[in-house]
Amino acid sequence: MGELKLCCLGLSHKTAPVSVREKFSFKGEELEKGLLKLNSLETVEECMILSTCNRVEIYFTTRSNTPFKEVIDFLTETKETDIEEINNFFYRKVDSEAVRHGFYVASSLDSLVVGEPQIVGQFKDAFSLAKELGTIGTVLCRFCETALKVSKRVRTETGISKNAVSISFAAVELAKKIFGELKGTSVAIIGAGEMAELAVKHLITNGASKVLVVNRTLEKAKKLAEEFGGIPYPLTELQKVLKVADIVISSTGAPSYVITKDLIKPILKERTGKPLFLIDIAVPRDIEPQVNDLDGIYLYDIDDLQQVVEANIKERLKEAEVAKKIIEEYVERFLKWLRELEVAPLIAELKKKAEEIRKEVLAKRLYKLGLTPEQQEEVDNITRIIVNKLLHQPITKVKKKATEESTSQVVQIFREIFGLGKE
Repeated sequence: MGELKLCCLGLSHKTAPVSVREKFSFKGEELEKGLLKLNSLETVEECMILSTCNRVEIYFTTRSNTPFKEVIDFLTETKETDIEEINNFFYRKVDSEAVRHGFYVASSLDSLVVGEPQIVGQFKDAFSLAKELGTIGTVLCRFCETALKVSKRVRTETGISKNAVSISFAAVELAKKIFGELKGTSVAIIGAGEMAELAVKHLITNGASKVLVVNRTLEKAKKLAEEFGGIPYPLTELQKVLKVADIVISSTGAPSYVITKDLIKPILKERTGKPLFLIDIAVPRDIEPQVNDLDGIYLYDIDDLQQVVEANIKERLKEAEVAKKIIEEYVERFLKWLRELEVAPLIAELKKKAEEIRKEVLAKRLYKLGLTPEQQEEVDNITRIIVNKLLHQPITKVKKKATEESTSQVVQIFREIFGLGKE
């Protein structure tokens, strides 16, 4: 029997296109059946499958000298593929590499968008299902619990998820800088477009309470307004909307400027100094750049927002370096625990043998001394203390050696020294 190994066989957005990731994904009933089949493999002791749109990873423990063979056979059979496809897209990680990778994944350091929060929930779900189906035990339970603990520390002790890294979130971040808080603000959306609609949704989530929808045709405005519980306006009433809106997101397909300096200038007095935040995500642009020269007007176009996104990505990557140091601490701790776990049965066997010898000697000799029950109890305690003190040093050493060298070699030497039974 070989040493216990913790392994990860997987693919992700870094190694495989979406068409391949889709092919190997596990969902619903298929995930449950796959887990149970994996767990029934002769060489697999514990297993868990993490399947998301960006990755498919199988975490498992084994004592096999060819740890991935049976799991790869399972994949080729289940997904009707061949070994060549597995070799092209899947990575194989063992022990420290597998543990480190799992901690990176749970902490969102390996995500498409570093710091995104969804992966933590997905990791928890994979852990919960494996527990429910009984496909994991001591090792993978400890691994998952540690990964989630690491993830929490990374999120609370670094700024890895604090800065917006999408155009729509960047718009919200800038709006907050201008208004302080968005509670009670009104948002106007001009035209239509997925990015503009997403930005409006984020603004509403962050406190914006009123939505004004402007479109070239009133019917289209009404249709979009229904989605947000907003008020529809035709494009001819744009100036009226600009008088009352706090935030304007423009995304039309117009060939020329929809909002000009001349359109806004006359309404500034009526706005009585209230700031107006204009977000132009149209290409070509909807808003004349000179609008930014007016007092109380804040104009950002798609390039401005992209700069914010890129700056925030750089900040997240800096924070990721801090997160890696936290992760390394836990990788070392987990591997130490895993190796000590391997020698735990050996230590228990040594203690059992020592106790049997102690009891045997006392049973043969103690009655000859003619001691009182109290004295016999004291002798019993003394011999326990002697045995414990004698065993303390070798037990401490074997635990330490198990974390530094080949566990199987350490176990073999230890057995030979103390005359313990073979595995």
